[in-house]
Amino acid sequence: MGAAGRSLGRGGDIQGTLRAKKVVVIGGSSGIGFAVAKAAQDAEAMVVVGSSRAANVESAVQRLGAAAEGSVVDVTNEGDVASFFERVGPFDHLVFTAGDWDAPPVEWDIARAQAVLAVRFWGALTAIKHCRGSITEGGSITLTDGVIAHRPRKGAAVTTAMAGALEHLTRGLAVDLAPVRVNAVCPGLVLTEAVKNVPEEQLRQMTKRLPLPRAGAPAEIAEAYLYLMRGTYTTGQVLRVDGGYTLI
Repeated sequence: MGAAGRSLGRGGDIQGTLRAKKVVVIGGSSGIGFAVAKAAQDAEAMVVVGSSRAANVESAVQRLGAAAEGSVVDVTNEGDVASFFERVGPFDHLVFTAGDWDAPPVEWDIARAQAVLAVRFWGALTAIKHCRGSITEGGSITLTDGVIAHRPRKGAAVTTAMAGALEHLTRGLAVDLAPVRVNAVCPGLVLTEAVKNVPEEQLRQMTKRLPLPRAGAPAEIAEAYLYLMRGTYTTGQVLRVDGGYTLI
């Protein structure tokens, strides 16, 4: 039987199950990343959490339980990223949620602008560079951008550009890295730890015009990542999970 026949005969891959698959979540110690790690674990995957702070990694692993692993990784340091993936070894799916969405100040601080891209864009690309040889057959990479790519706001031009660049990177890498699948999730307003501190009335004002007039829960966004890991005929796509924000 040829290679294609063998691949089609692997029922687990075609069905897209995560059972016994190894899922690496960089940025998995909090927010959407932790929700993805938890959802993957609930789907019987083996989870490895990566984050830049040892205390956050330890806390995430404790919350996930004994079956989870964790390791510190600074995605702005290429040597550190290479060492991280050497420790991880072969795996099936990479999810990258690391970084924040702080916009540079309106005074055009170039150093701050460069920092916006340092983690989410260059960090993601560095991670992919050093993991691509370790992803098993049927594996995937899922990146994270945001609805600001489609709905720019004043004072956030660089953040808008970074989010858009991630979507183009997703499509380009889907071609370059095939048959490894590369996709992205584009979340709207999500009740992460930072957003939970926003006053309730302010949240209502921010979401009242949405078709689904509320912020999303991290667990809801995590379902998009699980689909893209399981969706064995999906690549080069950006999945918006925004409560309809980009429709208004």
